[in-house]
Amino acid sequence: MSNIYGYVRVSSRDQNEDRQLIAMRDAGVPERNIIVEKQSGKDFNRPMYRRLLRKMKPDDLLYIKSIDRLGRNYEEILAQWRYLTKDKKIDIVVMDMPLLDTRRGKDLLGTFISDIVLQLLSFVAENERANIRLRQAEGIAAAKARGIHLGRPEKPLPEHFSEAYEKWMNKEISMTAAARLADMPLSTFRYKALAIRDHGPADAEEKASA
Repeated sequence: MSNIYGYVRVSSRDQNEDRQLIAMRDAGVPERNIIVEKQSGKDFNRPMYRRLLRKMKPDDLLYIKSIDRLGRNYEEILAQWRYLTKDKKIDIVVMDMPLLDTRRGKDLLGTFISDIVLQLLSFVAENERANIRLRQAEGIAAAKARGIHLGRPEKPLPEHFSEAYEKWMNKEISMTAAARLADMPLSTFRYKALAIRDHGPADAEEKASA
């Protein structure tokens, strides 16, 4: 005797799962078989999902409101989809996407269509992630061009840094002595001094006068 299950997931406890629950009930999923999870979809290491996997047997049917309720990483979704349909031998219905209904295509064509749809979704998701990273990089570059410094502001250099730096550059004192004169940790003095030596003294003067 096959069973019907529904998997409902929201990313946090603040989000509302009512829309998904209504869809499950309308589809005829028994209340006792609706699995609700309030956790991120970044991977499949989720306690309620793992419990659902242990429950499901061959020929069972799993309803999901939309593919992103199953997960967010489409490479993992592809692997999980194949595990569910080929190893667990269950059927899956993605309610918002009728093409992803394994009951309709038990033949090679149906499997091919599901794979194509999932591959397309994977491409779209990865392309969107790449676009987000690009927009972030462009935003950071634009902010820097406007003189906006992102992240934690740098501390101004100590009052005696310039004097210590000049003595060290003129080989009058060691770097350790220069760090002591500037009242800085040796590692910090080394980092600042080498950066200024390589990129010019303007940065040191600007920071020392800040």
